[in-house]
Amino acid sequence: MIAHLLCILSYNFNTFVILDVYSKLTMFCTTNTLPMDLLLKQGSLKQEVESFCYQIVSESNDQKVGILQSEDEQLQPSVSKRSEGDLSRVKFMSNSNKITTFSKKPKRRKYDESYLSFGFTYFGNRDAPHAQCVLCKKILSNSSLAPSKLRRHLETKHAAYKDKDISFFKQHLDSPENNKPPTPKIVNTDNESATEASYNVSYHIALSGEAHTIGELLIKPCAKDVVMRMFDEQYSKKIDAVQLSNSTVARRIKDLAADIEEELVCRLKICDGFSLQLDESADVSGLAVLLVFVRYRFNKSIEEDLLLCESLQSNATGEEIFNCINSFMQKHEIEWEKCVDVCSDASRAMDGKIAEAVTLIKYVAPESTSSHCLLYRHALAVKIMPTSLKNVLDQAVQIINYIKARPHQSRLLKILCEEMGAQHTALLLNTEVRWLSRGKVLVRLFELRRELLVFMDSAFRLSDCLTNSSWLLRLAYLADIFTKLNEVNLSMQGKNVTVFTVFDKMSSLLRKLEFWASSVEEENFDCFPTLSDFLTEINSTVDKDICSAIVQHLRGLRSTLLKYFPVTNDNNTWVRNPFTVTVKPASLVARDYESLIDLTSDSQVKQNFSELSLNDFWSSLIQEYPSIARRAVRVLLPFATMHLCETGFSYYAATKTKYRKRLDAAPHMRIRLSNITPNIKRICDKKTQKHCSH
Repeated sequence: MIAHLLCILSYNFNTFVILDVYSKLTMFCTTNTLPMDLLLKQGSLKQEVESFCYQIVSESNDQKVGILQSEDEQLQPSVSKRSEGDLSRVKFMSNSNKITTFSKKPKRRKYDESYLSFGFTYFGNRDAPHAQCVLCKKILSNSSLAPSKLRRHLETKHAAYKDKDISFFKQHLDSPENNKPPTPKIVNTDNESATEASYNVSYHIALSGEAHTIGELLIKPCAKDVVMRMFDEQYSKKIDAVQLSNSTVARRIKDLAADIEEELVCRLKICDGFSLQLDESADVSGLAVLLVFVRYRFNKSIEEDLLLCESLQSNATGEEIFNCINSFMQKHEIEWEKCVDVCSDASRAMDGKIAEAVTLIKYVAPESTSSHCLLYRHALAVKIMPTSLKNVLDQAVQIINYIKARPHQSRLLKILCEEMGAQHTALLLNTEVRWLSRGKVLVRLFELRRELLVFMDSAFRLSDCLTNSSWLLRLAYLADIFTKLNEVNLSMQGKNVTVFTVFDKMSSLLRKLEFWASSVEEENFDCFPTLSDFLTEINSTVDKDICSAIVQHLRGLRSTLLKYFPVTNDNNTWVRNPFTVTVKPASLVARDYESLIDLTSDSQVKQNFSELSLNDFWSSLIQEYPSIARRAVRVLLPFATMHLCETGFSYYAATKTKYRKRLDAAPHMRIRLSNITPNIKRICDKKTQKHCSH
């Protein structure tokens, strides 16, 4: 019994108190000349033993500790005896001989007036205050509200005032300068700082697309080495407090992605309208992945962000794609009526899952329109060419594949190119991906034609093509024309590309095609540098058959582009340049046209038009000219291309590799493909436990 009681008391008393209790209990048992267990069995002595133990606890108040005393009470400099109300927290249960508690106070330190002798007053709630230095105004956390910590601050930060009495600090506290409301800048504890550092490192890991284990295996050891070399080992040991294990980084990334999503949803709820861009593909594990991007106006600019990255678990049908997007909208209470356009790579004539999803979206958003990706239109248009040029293109691809498909051949070609001093040492692999350059592939093949002629085996049936000047002339032309087409393709890619930008590029290309065709008819090949240099090299002219094929290709390409990019009477030209409008556009009502006149008559607005982009220009006028500016922004919101989805799938493939097939890549995509920076301070403030376990 004595051992059981002392075991309970050992959690709450120091060694001297426990020894004192033990000696008194022993004397009590000796006086009664009975063992402790027998004394407790006798009802007449049981209450006497309990009263004696209670008396021992009461006499221990000079030790400034008590049974189940909180940490706050242990550090309070109080010399008064513990009140009877405090002792009532302890109760000896007669039926079980155990000490139990009815309540436990929260671990919050209290402020004592004597702390002013250390130069500290309190800040905030009196029940759970922070400590504020009256000299430097620094605010420390509640955990620092202890005499030893306050004295250390005074002696280290304000050594000149360490011998001042309390009247000095009281006079300093009552001065007019100190009556100003303090700036609530609270110094973080080590756990809070370590948690914020963990979130920052996890954010960079997600941006880089690296494995979560890189934090524990690489980043933390490198950080410790750098700190140890630049400072000392004492600071280096603090790096161990930063949590960067695999599971911790995964949780951090999910928290960061959730914060970004929350910010995006808030923006979409207050915006006037938005447009969508969606596409679906399969990942390395066989899951169907849906990417949806959104464009909306926020503040004084038009933003583009990832709305949704979701894997379709069952059927990847158009209805399933729509249900996935619709569930997100309903969950976050985003109104479908704000959707103004949906961009996809499915044309109106196509019948597929994406086209079906777009149809369902237009059903719930009646005012929404649909658009076909202009990059996809451009890729379809350039596929058509004369048979003679198509044969040369196919044969060139076969020569490239003959080398690239055999690693041994590629290594031998590299050695040969190095020995011959060639500019390049390898061929480029041809691909049908529409946003990659076919022109670079053909240019590289043409530049290595001499090395390939030496390298190619005579038994290979296409080896004679490299000695055929007619074949090489056609190859040189194809290299030039596809290089020019790729330049146009690149100019239509990127963020914040509008329909006006794309149609301006296509209008320029159509005029160039007509000019190139006229130049070839006049046997002027200066517009094709590779072909022109080769003609100078061989000191020859182009055959009429080749000229005819080139002219046919250029004019056929122009007519095909006109089919995919028809010239229409656009009633929204006032959006592109409002200062050239002299007659009321048909798409504007009288009130909007009057607002447009006021806008174009403002000299400051005219200056801003020359300095800002088209999106930022109209977004900045929402407050001053709300009606006409909102109509203009609605015209600029639709996506012109599927560039964001194509880029997103490239990032997805680089993040979720065959070595990380079980990875949930959605949070990573939210971070990598978003323009919103997560608020790490806000995330940490929401956590009740700053230093989570690994």
